[in-house]
Amino acid sequence: MNLPNKLTLLRVLMVPFFVLCLLAGRGRAGDVAALVLFAAASFTDYLDGHLARKYHLITNFGKFMDPLADKLLVGSAAICLVSLGRLPAAACVVLIGREFVISGFRLIAAEQGLVIAASYWGKVKTVCQMVMTMVLILHLETPAWRILENVLVIASVVLALVSLADYLWKNRAVLADMGAR
Repeated sequence: MNLPNKLTLLRVLMVPFFVLCLLAGRGRAGDVAALVLFAAASFTDYLDGHLARKYHLITNFGKFMDPLADKLLVGSAAICLVSLGRLPAAACVVLIGREFVISGFRLIAAEQGLVIAASYWGKVKTVCQMVMTMVLILHLETPAWRILENVLVIASVVLALVSLADYLWKNRAVLADMGAR
């Protein structure tokens, strides 16, 4: 297993510790610990992709597992943030629902022998959601911070929907082939 794939697996392993810090942490200290873990896990997302491209270490495992690791990290964070009252449940449903649709779509493509990598809009969506999550974890009690939180939540939901539409449109042949069966 190459280094980028190990980093992807590390990100998956960090998720339970992140959740534990966020939900069982002691106030601000738990939030800060969760933020550090989330930021480190998010950095592995950048690093594994960078290394895989730079050193030509792109594998089907990485193409499949990297987006799933992102979904696990961001989805777990979204659910925790709903339970803490920091993220509206409707936003969480859109964000996680999009991930289920994309994952199902990838499985259909895999049945057709295709591995579909993340798109530009999917990457922008992921970055926005990660920044949103970090801001919501910090959750400062100032009016300006609340505005920032709201803007990032709205941007994340919009980007989730745009990236979903883009993904489905660019891969509509997979859908057409599925309908022909």
